[in-house]
Amino acid sequence: MTAAMMKHARPAEADSRLLMSGNDAVARAVWEAGVRVAAAYPGTPSTEILENVATYPDIYTEWSVNEKVSLEVAFGAAMAGSRSFCSMKHVGMNVASDALMTMTLTGVSGGLVIAVADDVGLSSSQNEQDSRFWARFAHLPMLEPADSQEAYRFTLLAFELSERFQAPVILRMTTRICHVKGLVTVSERRQRDVAGFTKDVGRWVMLPATVSHRLPLMFERENRLRAEAEQSPINTVEDGDDRRVGFVTSGPAYMHVRESFPDAPVFKLGLSYPLPFERLRQFAGTCQQVVVVEEVEGLIETELKAQSIAVIGKTILPVSGELSPQVLKPAIARLLGEPVPEMNRTAPMKVFPRPPTMCVACPHLGVYYTLSRLRNVTISGDIGCYTLGYGHPWNALDAVISMGASMGMALGLDKGRSDAEKDKKVVAVIGDSTFLHMGMQGLLDIVYNRGNVTVLLLDNRAVGMTGGQDNPASGRDIHGNEAPRVDFAQLVKALGVREERVHVVDAYQLPVLWKTLRAETAIPEPSVIITNQPCVLIKDYHPLKPFRVIDEKCTGCGNCVDVGCPAIHVARREVVKKPSGREVELAFVTIESAACTGCGLCLQPCAPDAIVPVETLAMPIKIVRKAAADESQTAQT
Repeated sequence: MTAAMMKHARPAEADSRLLMSGNDAVARAVWEAGVRVAAAYPGTPSTEILENVATYPDIYTEWSVNEKVSLEVAFGAAMAGSRSFCSMKHVGMNVASDALMTMTLTGVSGGLVIAVADDVGLSSSQNEQDSRFWARFAHLPMLEPADSQEAYRFTLLAFELSERFQAPVILRMTTRICHVKGLVTVSERRQRDVAGFTKDVGRWVMLPATVSHRLPLMFERENRLRAEAEQSPINTVEDGDDRRVGFVTSGPAYMHVRESFPDAPVFKLGLSYPLPFERLRQFAGTCQQVVVVEEVEGLIETELKAQSIAVIGKTILPVSGELSPQVLKPAIARLLGEPVPEMNRTAPMKVFPRPPTMCVACPHLGVYYTLSRLRNVTISGDIGCYTLGYGHPWNALDAVISMGASMGMALGLDKGRSDAEKDKKVVAVIGDSTFLHMGMQGLLDIVYNRGNVTVLLLDNRAVGMTGGQDNPASGRDIHGNEAPRVDFAQLVKALGVREERVHVVDAYQLPVLWKTLRAETAIPEPSVIITNQPCVLIKDYHPLKPFRVIDEKCTGCGNCVDVGCPAIHVARREVVKKPSGREVELAFVTIESAACTGCGLCLQPCAPDAIVPVETLAMPIKIVRKAAADESQTAQT
């Protein structure tokens, strides 16, 4: 089903029991809550929330250029009295926090819920930061679901809390909740009247004079929220017969505790901030010992100890990763002085080692192949598929920190270089969506401060790292409708890069890319090289006739292997001795023609011309795009 068709798909009937991931469940609840505006920037594990919201009718949805903008859009709708929603991954809140820390002072008119997905265990992130700090930092309530049904229910509750306390509410998800599926009973959408925007400069215009009046209101609201936490039905006590150890926990950690210790008493926090100190104090009095099980930081533990409530936490539990039964059971056994139980672990399957790599025919392959041949260079990278350029066979990326940081790091590397590095080239690599997200300011800084940096802007017309979502560089909106497309060449010129220093090249034309890169890195001023080929996983990409290797012609030079395309396989290796006496390892290759898309990258470094087009595939493959298949099925129905 196409995105446009999905927009008008009929939602499931009320009282249906559906198998849903946490992301699916939140999206359904957003629709049922009567939300009018929803915005996000893609980020694993939260991406699918807005993708699903976009399939429901009567909601304006957008992919924003970054998380800060998405929150500001949602906040504007809440100012107008509409219910609104935004979502992001944990590091996205770092970007949005500037706006968040003032929104907590203004409050909202319509309900505003912010879903933040933490990546506990680092499945797809550069850090494991704990978003629960944001609730404390911003003095805002936080809800933590433990499964898909709770993700659905807590989202609805979050909108009610937001409007009752006139404050944004943070919904903390984690990768496990986002992606694990469970049964969810759904209801119907509740249409809501919109009051409209009421002018009130004392509330909406944040200046020192007005802020001073809003600060006491924020703290008064927090006190009321604390009273709410003491009697909230989503903060529950589950009794148990084994009172040697009681547990305080929240979110998916609750599931691990319940599985590990079914007979133990558990205080389950659904509204995890503010904490219900008095109820927790009473609970602690019913147990011999209390262990706080929380992912990741010992935040609740510290707050309870500050209230003179005796608890144990991170002295026996790790400060990173998921707190699974394999972690909990041995830790509690040691606490009780019992033998550490042997855990039934499934032996890992023996599989052929496969390092992370890019897709077949990815336009980034040629970029990193070319960069790997550049000498005397320091390369700062960014967050995206192209981060994989650090690994084998390219080894062509030296630093990655956060989205957009490649620009600033490159300028710092230039300005902070030692005398021994005065002739070293500095290259920054960044993708199209990442450049629009947070990289433009960095390039402007490079230009303004006369940095000697060459920027490689890899335009593949998609947010490839999260599944190929659209962005202002793709020419489509979240529903697949045509939208204005950014002209990167004109954009970087507008940021001050001289016209002669801006080049648009085909990512598959290695000689042109090499010549351009060599020339621009030799010039001591800012320059931008834009590669312009679509991601191979989006509909803009059109595969060509695949290639194969003529075995008799292959000399084993291995040049094509260095391109890094997964469709190229080393069939055999052979060590030969040159007339000089030097031993050389040869790598004779084959191409998996069924996977090859005919991009031609491997042809260019092949000296003996051993790579030729395939005339007939042994197993002809018909490529059917999912959207087309869904459209055909819908038409038949």
